[in-house]
Amino acid sequence: MALSKNRIKYIHSLELKKNRKADKVFLAEGPKLVGDLLEHFPCSFLIATGEWLSKNKPLSVDDITEVSEEELSRASLLKTPQQVLAVFRQPDDEWDGSIINSSLCLALDDVQDPGNLGTIIRLADWFGIEHIFCSPNTVDVYNPKTVQATMGGIARVKLHYTSLPELISSLKDIPVYGTFLDGENMYAQPLTSHGLIVMGNEGNGIGKEVEQLINRKIYIPNYPADRETSESLNVAIATAVVCAEFRRQAASL
Repeated sequence: MALSKNRIKYIHSLELKKNRKADKVFLAEGPKLVGDLLEHFPCSFLIATGEWLSKNKPLSVDDITEVSEEELSRASLLKTPQQVLAVFRQPDDEWDGSIINSSLCLALDDVQDPGNLGTIIRLADWFGIEHIFCSPNTVDVYNPKTVQATMGGIARVKLHYTSLPELISSLKDIPVYGTFLDGENMYAQPLTSHGLIVMGNEGNGIGKEVEQLINRKIYIPNYPADRETSESLNVAIATAVVCAEFRRQAASL
């Protein structure tokens, strides 16, 4: 079956959140990413080159279209198409805040950049953090740029969009960490193996309403302390540094 103009138009329409939300779907491209996601999400349809299809049989997908490299490039949102493109169904967002009682989770307060979010999901996957709670204004996890940046981490890390003040207020005697310039040196503090780590917006950091509810303020010190340096770290890099220290301390117990 040839790739129709309507299908190409539909694929391009998924750049917009309102279209993804209406059909509860998202787009993924490339052999590694699509291969990972096929094991975790129902696939609405898939288009791929004959070379990719011959290497990946059998596939439990009902709607498959074999295409040429030229056809794939017309459908793809990437500058360099990568053999396969698939549209998956979004899972239902079901969660229970009690998971924070027994595991380490992340919270993102209005993170705006799709690449940053995707990288944070990838980091969470690496450090064994399975749940990320996002403020309603955080960028959509199903943004195609975010999905690509997760490098497959979206298959194993669950994101939940909710009011962070309401979530944090519901936690009883649970450590809630946040990074602040006036916080305590992270490397000199005992860090718990469970709780919530809040990371803030790229330009404004953690919002005032959420800040008031954080009970453990920490700081990533620059080195050496008296050296003139950048004003702050990129939020994804800061997340990596923080998560690494939490896991280092947990491993040493």
